[in-house]
Amino acid sequence: MKTTLNIDDHVMQRLREAAARQGRTMSELVEAGLRRVLDEVEEGTDQVREPLPQWQSGGAYVDVADRDALQDRMERD
Repeated sequence: MKTTLNIDDHVMQRLREAAARQGRTMSELVEAGLRRVLDEVEEGTDQVREPLPQWQSGGAYVDVADRDALQDRMERD
């Protein structure tokens, strides 16, 4: 299944490097990591982690699902 995720640039760079070192795809590593986290949760062994940072983005200028509106906004800025 294909999906879109927002991943921190530093994490993405580490993922690329790890995939290259191991001769695996980034998708393989992401899936393996997700499986590991989900297995920990199911087994009740997941550790308490610090909450992820949050911020106010100021809201969206345009509905990203509306391609025409998105294109218009991108051309304006």
